[in-house]
Amino acid sequence: MDLTERARQILRQNDKGGYTLPTHGLYPYQWNWDSAFAAWGFATFDMPRAWDEFDTLLASQWDDGMVPHIIFHQPDPSYFPGPDVWATGQSPATSGISQPPVAATMARLVWEMDKDASHDRLAAIYPKLLAWHRWWHDVRCTHGPAAIIHPWESGRDNCPDWDIGMAGVDGSNVGEYTRRDTGHVDPSMRPQKEQYDKYITMVQFGVSVGWDQARIVAEGPFLMADPGITFILLRAHEDLIILGQALGEDTAEIAKWAATLRASLSDIWNPAIGAYDAKNLRDGQFANVLGSGALLAYVADAGNPTLDDQLMRVWDAVTYGVPSADPHHDTFDTRRYWRGPSWPFLNALIAVGFREMGRHDLDARLRRETAAAIAKNGFAEYFDPHDATACGGMDFTWTAAIWLTWAGPEHDQTRGAA
Repeated sequence: MDLTERARQILRQNDKGGYTLPTHGLYPYQWNWDSAFAAWGFATFDMPRAWDEFDTLLASQWDDGMVPHIIFHQPDPSYFPGPDVWATGQSPATSGISQPPVAATMARLVWEMDKDASHDRLAAIYPKLLAWHRWWHDVRCTHGPAAIIHPWESGRDNCPDWDIGMAGVDGSNVGEYTRRDTGHVDPSMRPQKEQYDKYITMVQFGVSVGWDQARIVAEGPFLMADPGITFILLRAHEDLIILGQALGEDTAEIAKWAATLRASLSDIWNPAIGAYDAKNLRDGQFANVLGSGALLAYVADAGNPTLDDQLMRVWDAVTYGVPSADPHHDTFDTRRYWRGPSWPFLNALIAVGFREMGRHDLDARLRRETAAAIAKNGFAEYFDPHDATACGGMDFTWTAAIWLTWAGPEHDQTRGAA
């Protein structure tokens, strides 16, 4: 079986009827930004199914506009923390935090593959996307750039960006619990227990305040400005404007959000490292480490020559795509979750920016390196950037989706306009 057919097979086997698992075992529920990439992948061979994915994701939107990061459609004891730990009171049960709002960008990519046939499906989800973007602006951008109240909200859970914020979290009273992730993959590739204790402490704080989002921002144990979400949200605002205009909607409100967010980018520029950087909003300190979130600047047209130099410095130090942390930093770990590995879906997002910059050479290089890792070791969650060792979960939805839309040999026909 060729890789393109195998990628389609992975999407089908992870399809639970309206939503897609990231992979069986390790991630047995619907994850927010994984679903958005799944929709992009499905659109290359089953357009109605792509729109179904958006519908199912947005059906669990909270009344305040937040789209949660996990939707617990069916009980599964193989995952921790499950719905009983989150205790959000939603139906179906969900987590109490969000995830990078990439859905509008993916919806635009899907819509542009077949605008006429997609018009009504897009019109149905547009108000929900708008409400979610408003939530980000009103609740998470109160300090300027987009902020997160839990590392899991960033989607880049364990990256070194969050270490300074995690240092202030007391995980000593979290109580007993049993992790499930280390039973599915090599524990050396997953966050350590000390970090996990702190993750659960943050969840317990959310439960203690009834998931009052404003109170969590004001009083919670963790609050950091996230370059990655800032750039994804900025790009998503601009894509939502395009979608709204196509539907005949007034997009002035979104344009104001985008202008305000772009004006805040100077707040996360760290001259000490010559790059955008995560910032602890409790004390104003930068993380002082170049992370993959900073390199998402390209998808939001926020690059500059200094950042270009940093990009090439870290990219040239590895072989298979852009690393998720600086290979020259002492925290770099080639195979541990978000502390160094290369992620195909993140490479694809960065490449969207390269194409729009006219840097087709960079797009081609990144696609070639990503494709080589997949061809060598399959549709893994992520890869060792030096030797392409497959890491994390296997038969992974968003890696298969990226093959179908960007990394595979058919990418020129199926990736759509960006």
